Amino acid sequence: MLRIAVPNKGTLSQPASQMLRDAGYRQRTDPKDLVCRDEANNVEFFYLRPRDIATYVGSGDLDLGITGRDLLVDSGVPADELLDLNFGGATFRWAAPAGALASADDIGGRRIATAYPGVVARYLADHDLKADVVRLDGAVENAVRLGVADLIADVVETGATLRQAGLVTVGEPLLRSSAVLIGRGGGEAGNGVAQLIRRLQGVLVARGFVMLAYDVRADLLESATALTPGIESPTVSPLHREGWVAVQAMVGRAEVHRVMDELYELGARAILVTDIANARL
Repeated sequence: MLRIAVPNKGTLSQPASQMLRDAGYRQRTDPKDLVCRDEANNVEFFYLRPRDIATYVGSGDLDLGITGRDLLVDSGVPADELLDLNFGGATFRWAAPAGALASADDIGGRRIATAYPGVVARYLADHDLKADVVRLDGAVENAVRLGVADLIADVVETGATLRQAGLVTVGEPLLRSSAVLIGRGGGEAGNGVAQLIRRLQGVLVARGFVMLAYDVRADLLESATALTPGIESPTVSPLHREGWVAVQAMVGRAEVHRVMDELYELGARAILVTDIANARL
């Protein structure tokens, strides 16, 4: 039976469980449950602290897990990212008093306060830099003002909290994180793992695309399908009305309204959009 770790709380918890449900897996109905067995799919889910998930997967006690890329990097355990799940995004940046650093290259030899020492350590190693890393459990923005550090490395959203602490971001982000599916480093992927990845990829496709259907005159078909090429190619069927055809194609969700407008201007009619629940490409 495949053993998979799922976040039990925090911003990753609900989206992770919903994605697994959308992929056809049973999930717990009581948020206090620590384990959920899905006999139909031969999977057992364990609900754990997001920060602990990489440790369990890296040790081999669990086969797979869903956690943040930042937590995986910070743990330093032998686990690999298998699939970006495209939710729970976070950006890690350097921040220091205005004018204190010209660029991120100037962090060498400084004191860096962070709640993610593993993330900072990897960046330093990758860029051949040395610095003193001061680990704090949270609210690192005050570390500079209190004299604990010269700069910080933390998740930055709007930057409002940094400004209140008299800090500004410096250089490019040191890490862009999101929820990821992880597996043990160097481990062999069995059939259950491959199936899970296919199903999750199907959910990602379904969330990124819609099915667009429309009717158009046959002499305009080439121009219309240039707007809707689909994944492989569009499906085209003759209509009872002579000289007209029906077209179906997958279109990116973000661009569907623009495509609909252009199709209408071209002469297409009965333009319909349908959500895709899941997909296999």
